[in-house]
Amino acid sequence: MTNLTYGYIRVSSKDQNEARQLDALTEVLVPRENIFIDKKSGKDFERPAWHKLLSQVKAGDLLIVKSIDRLGRNYDDILEQWQLLTKEMGIHIRILDMPLLDTRIQGKDLTGTFIADLVLQILSYVAQTERENIRQRQVEGIASAKARGIRFGRNEREIPEFERSLLLWENQDITAAEAARRCGLSRQGFYKRVSRYRLTL
Repeated sequence: MTNLTYGYIRVSSKDQNEARQLDALTEVLVPRENIFIDKKSGKDFERPAWHKLLSQVKAGDLLIVKSIDRLGRNYDDILEQWQLLTKEMGIHIRILDMPLLDTRIQGKDLTGTFIADLVLQILSYVAQTERENIRQRQVEGIASAKARGIRFGRNEREIPEFERSLLLWENQDITAAEAARRCGLSRQGFYKRVSRYRLTL
């Protein structure tokens, strides 16, 4: 049976473009029909394309991803999925931005396996830490604005859901369209309000 090559792409929302990742996978000759794309947050692996991919890959197949944070941003979840694919399902994984993360070159060399596992743990930790730092910076910015008594324009109506929706959007947990819907605004109106809000920080 011929082993196949697959690619996985994740962008955090429908407003982001997957072209850069798609170009990278195309350059290493991943067939377009074998590329799975999710437009979802990296906070967990509850993603439709990811589950469809898992249902199709077989032992000996190769999965190529542009960078480790495209897999996800939750440290424990990344390690769990990596273990599932490589140890339980027998799938090879290649991370383009990190040549050490290519399970095909590990073989039975314990040193190579140790280095790859160590690199994976470090990169997974960095991915989650960056996500948490983004959230923390946003929380601190909102708290600082409130402490200074900053309000929106004189004639601008209060939107109780705005700051929470903004936080979720900045963390890439929801799309701009969803944030706007929660605030009762058009997407353009949401962007304008975000711009005015940022001027106060």
